[in-house]
Amino acid sequence: MTAARRPTPTVPDTVTQAAHLGRARTAQTRVLLEDYVELIADLAGDAADAPPIGPSTLARHLGVSHATVIKCIGRLSREGLATTLPYRGVTLTQAGLALADRVRRRHRIVVALLRAVGVPEAEAAADAEGIEHHVSDKTLAAFERFLRHTPVG
Repeated sequence: MTAARRPTPTVPDTVTQAAHLGRARTAQTRVLLEDYVELIADLAGDAADAPPIGPSTLARHLGVSHATVIKCIGRLSREGLATTLPYRGVTLTQAGLALADRVRRRHRIVVALLRAVGVPEAEAAADAEGIEHHVSDKTLAAFERFLRHTPVG
């Protein structure tokens, strides 16, 4: 009896693999930034003149170190999503507030879809935290079309 031959796995070329991994890292960074702007908006409110949120408050809510928060605040600032005030904290720019609104909207739609297919409220809210960042605009639009014709129960 002859042993079955396994197909040789295809290995992507180095350039393709590097591009795929680069996109994944960029997506992870984007998720992190979206989580921060959403939290800052939730804590401060949506007004352009909202009070600054201190790094210690963010660290406590996110369960990360103060140094991690400072690093991410720097990224938010470089991306034009937030401004920092020495010894006072961080506030969102108009671009940051707009991003927070988009993330919240995506979250609400994903939660509604999960609820419509029978996922309990608490699990739908928790699962939406990950899904909201990765769902495409086309998929989100399909979710909305589906929800218009489906009662949420």
